[in-house]
Amino acid sequence: MRLVIGCCCLMLLTLVTVGCDKAVDSDDGQLQGQLTLTGSSTVAPLIGEIAKRFEAKHPSVRIDVQTGGSSRGIADTHSGLADIGMSSRGLKDSEQHGVRMHVVAQDGVAFVVHRDNPVSELSNDQILAIYTGRATNWSQVGGPNAPITVINRAEGRSELELVTKFFKIKPSDIKPTLVAGENQECVKLVAGNPDAIVYLSVGHAEYEANAGTPLKLLPFDGIESSTAAVKAGDFPLGRPLVLITPNRPSELTTAFIDYTLSAEVGDLIEGLFFVSPR
Repeated sequence: MRLVIGCCCLMLLTLVTVGCDKAVDSDDGQLQGQLTLTGSSTVAPLIGEIAKRFEAKHPSVRIDVQTGGSSRGIADTHSGLADIGMSSRGLKDSEQHGVRMHVVAQDGVAFVVHRDNPVSELSNDQILAIYTGRATNWSQVGGPNAPITVINRAEGRSELELVTKFFKIKPSDIKPTLVAGENQECVKLVAGNPDAIVYLSVGHAEYEANAGTPLKLLPFDGIESSTAAVKAGDFPLGRPLVLITPNRPSELTTAFIDYTLSAEVGDLIEGLFFVSPR
């Protein structure tokens, strides 16, 4: 299994040379070949761990997992550049033709600050003020006298779509200091800057915080930002984590999807602080 995380342009060049879903059956009837998955950086670490187990069960199979955002995963599945797309949002009506969606887990999107930031909660109005440039100093929202480093998510990221939809704003309404793509980039930016704020996967942020990374997940809309809240169905910014396949997937693709949706990977889903749909 190869997990590739990098800029979209480099990954697109990589995809040009990658053949999707090679020969499926060997002489002894065992699965063989290669699968290429692209898309969400939230889904990718989970699929990477699942892919390792699948490859161990099927030594003649190789699985290539690449990131680039949910929109990329969906587009690559439609165009045939990927066998399976990864998305941390459901499909829009315009994206549903010719493909099928498989819900792997549930997650949410949390607003996250540095652990040393004394702010323990922000109202929806305060968050909107921060992200639209009306509040530029933490003292304006109950914090210290320090400029706010506003980190937005790049175009094509499901988090951006979910947040702008919730607040009923356009992406162009957001006035960021920095723009980040991958979840891990967001984590590094906030962990290294006590004055930063970002929004990212609840599961990823909670996993990092539990591992000792200096992050703090702020409550949202009066509800704790946690895997438990996502599991209870109470979290306002909840979302599905999905895999996308053609309507007529290959035998190898079908086998991998079936394995990903099986009880055999439940411990991996919980270990990464996501919620199993089962």
